[in-house]
Amino acid sequence: MATLLAEPHSINFNRPGSTHYQVQFHLDGAWGYSLVPLTVINGTLGPNPNGVLVFGGTHGNEYEGQIAVKRLCRDINPATLHGRVILMPQLSESACRANQRVSPFDNVNMNRAFPGNPHGTLSSRIAHFVSSQIFPLGRVVIDVHSGGREGAFPLCTSFHPIHDPAQAAEIETVARLFDTPFLFIYASTMGSGLLTDHAEALGKISIGGEFGTGESADPVGIRHAYEGIRNVLRHYQLLPEPVQPIRPLGSPPPRLVAATELSAYVPCPRDGVWEPLVELGTPVAPGDLLGRLHDFSDHAEPPLEIHAQRFGYLLMMHRSARPLKGQTLFVIAEETTL
Repeated sequence: MATLLAEPHSINFNRPGSTHYQVQFHLDGAWGYSLVPLTVINGTLGPNPNGVLVFGGTHGNEYEGQIAVKRLCRDINPATLHGRVILMPQLSESACRANQRVSPFDNVNMNRAFPGNPHGTLSSRIAHFVSSQIFPLGRVVIDVHSGGREGAFPLCTSFHPIHDPAQAAEIETVARLFDTPFLFIYASTMGSGLLTDHAEALGKISIGGEFGTGESADPVGIRHAYEGIRNVLRHYQLLPEPVQPIRPLGSPPPRLVAATELSAYVPCPRDGVWEPLVELGTPVAPGDLLGRLHDFSDHAEPPLEIHAQRFGYLLMMHRSARPLKGQTLFVIAEETTL
């Protein structure tokens, strides 16, 4: 089926089968549009209360999600689907085309734009479209990320601390369907306006995750994102298939870790050249040497050694060798239970 051009208010979300749209959002201060890809799949096997909503390209320079979600736009067969799936492989389409974290048209990070504003800039209007027209159509929300050029993570799914015990337990169950080595509970106070944060507040079963880094297209990350989303569809019986393991049989179960306080997000103390000494996902203890920060204005001076401040697992490290003063240099997450 050909891709249809559509304004946000004209999309038929109940149309049977698969419908591929390019949703037109007018640009600010110019004649033209950002054409945001959207696929709506309504299965022929009847309704399902657990509609699934999937987003890639919330940040434009993170590609594993874009690729995995695009594949699903074609691979999900409505004839074997029980319910509705909505897929948006490049949510911030303008950022994706520019290969950058933020949209070049308004310099807005889409993952800080929720719930959006119908009269705001481009990114805010797209966020409002998702909040007002997409979120009401599903119960499960998946937002696929990777570190871009900012941060590196071990393969993980992620979510925030959830106060409702039933919602938290179901989110953990769904996060495990991606079969990543880590499940990461992270601080919602690290940013406002996050897609998953807004979905969680609406009571959705909302999952994020980091499936690569360095503006690459990691095949392992793509596989976990793609098969993990299919596992979600299997788990909620949208697809008539059993949940499948993704890692090799015999792999240890995913490890639940948390960094819910801002003190776990350690800023770089000064500009310099970063020399990491510890692999991502490694267990560390207070005082362990994580890396060295070099100042080449006097190359005879010793580097500044950076040490772990607590027990846990190294769950994030600055990707670039040139972190700036104040940027998060590393995160140590502690093993936990819900």
